[in-house]
Amino acid sequence: MDLTSIAAGFSVALSFEALLFCFIGVTIGTFVGALPGIGALAAISMCLPLTLYLEPTTALIMLAGIFYGSQYGSSISSILINIPGTATAAVTCLDGYPMAQQGRAGQALFITAVASFVGGSLAIILLMLFAPTLARVSIHFNSADYFSVMLFALVASSSAGDGSPIKGISMVLLGIVLGLVGTDVTSGYYRFTFGLFHLTDGISLVALAMGLFGVVEILNSIGQKYTVRVDPKSITVRGMIPTLSEMRRSLMPTLRGSFFGSVMGILPGTGATIATFISYIAEKRIAKHPEQFGKGAIEGVAAPEAANNAAVQAAFIPTLSLGIPGDAVMAILLGAMLLHGVTPGPQLISEHPDMFWGLVASFWVGNVLLLVLNIPLIGIWVRLLSIPYYVLYPAMLFFICIGVFSIRGSTFDVAVCVVAGVLGYALTAMRYPIVPLLLGFILGPMIEENFRRTMLISAGNPSVLVERPISAVFLSLSLLILLAPPLLKTIGGVPRLSRGKRRKTSV
Repeated sequence: MDLTSIAAGFSVALSFEALLFCFIGVTIGTFVGALPGIGALAAISMCLPLTLYLEPTTALIMLAGIFYGSQYGSSISSILINIPGTATAAVTCLDGYPMAQQGRAGQALFITAVASFVGGSLAIILLMLFAPTLARVSIHFNSADYFSVMLFALVASSSAGDGSPIKGISMVLLGIVLGLVGTDVTSGYYRFTFGLFHLTDGISLVALAMGLFGVVEILNSIGQKYTVRVDPKSITVRGMIPTLSEMRRSLMPTLRGSFFGSVMGILPGTGATIATFISYIAEKRIAKHPEQFGKGAIEGVAAPEAANNAAVQAAFIPTLSLGIPGDAVMAILLGAMLLHGVTPGPQLISEHPDMFWGLVASFWVGNVLLLVLNIPLIGIWVRLLSIPYYVLYPAMLFFICIGVFSIRGSTFDVAVCVVAGVLGYALTAMRYPIVPLLLGFILGPMIEENFRRTMLISAGNPSVLVERPISAVFLSLSLLILLAPPLLKTIGGVPRLSRGKRRKTSV
């Protein structure tokens, strides 16, 4: 790590122009992220032409601020109204919204801000220290390794619920089927389109997520005449700060979430969404009281939010160092660099050191600005809970429809959102978990692509999946997760039975 280069980067990031546009970026990102369905992709795409009039470094600082600012903003609607602003905040709904219903929305938003700051800061340190090395390591992941990692994520999510693992697996399979709808990128054939032209491009992730979380919440609220009572004391600074016990419980989940987010963010094509799922599943697995998850556990908010922001910051490592965008937003940022005459890749650090280190330093400045900007706004966000349901939910439905329509300008997507909401309502009524469905939808096409590529490279020999060490490790973990519960139940049932018999005979 070159301290001189880092100091030069902070001198760029702390200039008046850079600070101004960094603040503009994170502010736009926060509010765009809080509006369900809009997201960073649409906001960055709309702002991209305006950045052509700015200096390249300043333009990238603003666009990057919109990106990671939207990740924090997306958690606001997840916590307050159970609608994720983006897919990355879907996991936050699981415990953030129950906390809001318990009158702890202020604490949830506060811990979100702190966990996001910690996760982002640790990822930035990682970026400064190990960007070239970690980028070289991630490039050695091949299709077999990616397939095994994604399969592990699906298996873990299917068994993380409180219900039957069979229900979780069935939801994963349903999500995979929905994710495969559309045109096969290899053969060009249509799959599961049923003659509908609108399905040739596949089902919109935004439409599905908004339906499964937003519309379902609205349907569940039908007939409710009450609102969440907001205690005025909870809106004070003291009322918003979590207790010492809650802060202590959040510390290790925040650090572990930061680790998962940093690792997953480095790998191109994985992204923050998978990192949040994995961090949440891991916390529930190791928790002393896993039954509290889904009912307002603060660990279930801290871990995914730290992972979310860490993954976003770490995703810049392959984009800047290798020129490999990890997702659509990174592809837009890559295009912005090319529009400004800057070619990302191994030569970026040597040819444009001020831009590289200035951008990296601006990430930390932006995280500080997010912390300073959003903690004072917590009281305003919490007061939204006092709005009556008969006013709030029609407005929510309106913004859901607008957000879904704005992505592709398609009324068909709005219809998909409504159908997904009805489907989600029926599934939740039958106690089927929704999160594995969404994760299966996201990872299904990626798993298919990597499996197909693996079979082509190995000439159809599946043994390559266990010959590579990384792939073999994750396949073993997947098998362990599937077999561990029945084995533990079988082994643990014997002593419990014998103890029961001894008690009965001694009475």
